[in-house]
Amino acid sequence: MRYRLLGLMSVTILLNCKEVQKTETALQEPNQNILEKVATAYGYEHWNGVQEISFTFNVDRDSTHFQRSWIWSPKTNDVARISGTDTLRYNRATMDSVAFKTNAGFINDRYWVLAPFNLIWDQDNFTYELSEEVNAPISGTLHNKLTIVYGQEGGYTPGDAYDFYLDDAYLIREWVFRKGNQPEPSMTTTWENYTTIEGLTIVKDHKKAEGNFNLYIDNVRVKTGR
Repeated sequence: MRYRLLGLMSVTILLNCKEVQKTETALQEPNQNILEKVATAYGYEHWNGVQEISFTFNVDRDSTHFQRSWIWSPKTNDVARISGTDTLRYNRATMDSVAFKTNAGFINDRYWVLAPFNLIWDQDNFTYELSEEVNAPISGTLHNKLTIVYGQEGGYTPGDAYDFYLDDAYLIREWVFRKGNQPEPSMTTTWENYTTIEGLTIVKDHKKAEGNFNLYIDNVRVKTGR
């Protein structure tokens, strides 16, 4: 079952050589669909080797700061939420009511970190459409727009839609979240400050056009089976 949430909630960057090589590989796979090309651009071929990923999800809005930290073992689906000196551990296959509520935050935060991979994981639960040469909402730059619309059944927020603005290397430069597939954006941010860890390309910063908001990911660690 698909779960994801964007309830709490910008673009030009230079790519390092490793990222360029990886996205060129994606371009050399003509049989991949657009979902697979985007996931490959972010290192999806390395995901099977990941034993554990941890990160801190942060939001700075005006003068306020919010954060929460997670450790996830994807092969066992064990999750730990760390808040100050408190740690809550649960398995996503056997959640009680407290874990289910906590898991909504995990799915939200994980989506910001691994949205390109969710295009593969969730593809049976949404429809998608690709539009060529559309002006991105923040930069105004022409990009291809990938729109996905989730179904009305299952998940924490069914029926939501996302517009991904892709460059020629299938990297996301901006995105729009539209709650319930409404025409108006619920949130629009950039994707910037890329880093590559154990073959996975992670975007650290998401900013709004207004400049008073930064959603960012730090303390990212990836443990592999090697």
